[in-house]
Amino acid sequence: MAYTLLGRFCRVFQLNVQRQAIMFSGVRHKSTVHYATRPDQPKLAYRKVKGKSPGVVFLPGFASNMGGKKAEALEEFCQSLGHSYLRFDYTGCGSSEGEIVDGTVGTWKRDVLYVLDELVEGPQILVGTSMGGWLMCLAAIARPERTAAMVGISTAADHFVTVYNTLPIEVRKEIEEKGQWVVPTKHNEEGSITFTTEFLKEAEQHCVLQSPIPVTCPVRLIHGMKDQDVPWHVSMQLAERVLSNDVDVILRKHGQHRMAEKEDIKLIVYTIDDLIDKLTTLV
Repeated sequence: MAYTLLGRFCRVFQLNVQRQAIMFSGVRHKSTVHYATRPDQPKLAYRKVKGKSPGVVFLPGFASNMGGKKAEALEEFCQSLGHSYLRFDYTGCGSSEGEIVDGTVGTWKRDVLYVLDELVEGPQILVGTSMGGWLMCLAAIARPERTAAMVGISTAADHFVTVYNTLPIEVRKEIEEKGQWVVPTKHNEEGSITFTTEFLKEAEQHCVLQSPIPVTCPVRLIHGMKDQDVPWHVSMQLAERVLSNDVDVILRKHGQHRMAEKEDIKLIVYTIDDLIDKLTTLV
């Protein structure tokens, strides 16, 4: 169903009024942390806001948590719009139980599927940042009925495996002998991230870019062209692989990997708002 300019203007005007009301009131009802108890698995920490459908589920990046700027901004946005929202910590991350060294891509995929199966109701817009964008794809493949749309931010689909496979053979042999791969990073105090060879082998089982991706929902991929961690062409590859005909790639010329600047977050919010508008208009 086509949008009318008047209808779109009214919606934007209404949303701006809601945002201003929240800002001037000075009252923000931040969600509280809950813990999901799972049989024989670590407890998952999450924050949930009840509201209308489609809901929004935020998937953090590798070793990140649900307390970042993007996650909190999206909660405030969903509250203002009256839509449900859920953010959570993967096993071994943030406030969830477990140790990150024991985590794998498969472990965190199960976390996402548990969230979709047990903690939310109805179709969801999955918003995945970095590794969360990879997990978003895996979840959409496994739970198409739960996935109303996908929004990838600096999506790192297959990234660990891709980078490892581009290393010289001599370097890979040395890594395999040591059993671990130490990667420099500016995103933590240690200055590096260590991946075991077992982690990399397990991650290979979840790669998605080698073949068509059976996802037919709307897909929006936002990526910074100054991203020094995950090249923006990964989002282009993903756009080519998904079967959906409703796919947009948005490149920010000066955008960094974390996409946490004020204007970056505005773009993410507007992208999700547009998807909610589209999905609710189609119903």
